[in-house]
Amino acid sequence: MTISYQLVTAQPGDEPMLSQLINNAYRGDEARQGWTHEADLISGSVRITEAALTDLLNNNNVTILKYIDSGGLCLGCVCLELQESELYLGMLSVSPASQAQGIGKALLEGSEKHARNIGVTTIIMHVIPLRTELIAWYQRRGYIDTGVVKPFPEGDQFGKPRQPIHFTVLQKDFRF
Repeated sequence: MTISYQLVTAQPGDEPMLSQLINNAYRGDEARQGWTHEADLISGSVRITEAALTDLLNNNNVTILKYIDSGGLCLGCVCLELQESELYLGMLSVSPASQAQGIGKALLEGSEKHARNIGVTTIIMHVIPLRTELIAWYQRRGYIDTGVVKPFPEGDQFGKPRQPIHFTVLQKDFRF
């Protein structure tokens, strides 16, 4: 059975839907319905605010792709930011009830296509190393652990870690 979907670029006005999707995928009880989340690592239910999404959507270096199913529902999204000669991939989110159906893979493939379309040869991302199943998923798709470690942001903007955490940087290089 072929699943019909399309990847479209998010627009101003999509902030309420995107914030609900992202926050539900990362935090709180709803996130626990999915196969991977941060709900047990970081307290709070907010991963991103509508105001922060507005800032992203108004940034010319940012593209947010939405996964729209055949019925018009947005079941996933990913934020892509051009940072010099690299594309930063963040907030890859799939509705917890729709995970393990190929949506994340489609978003990742769409991100890689976007990178090729804008002439970027490297995608990077930050992942909490305690999310071993997620890192393994990315590694199966060609991403490597660079060994670079980044601090988790201080303050409560992204939630409060329940234990000391940091990010590891994953990377995939393309040669066109």
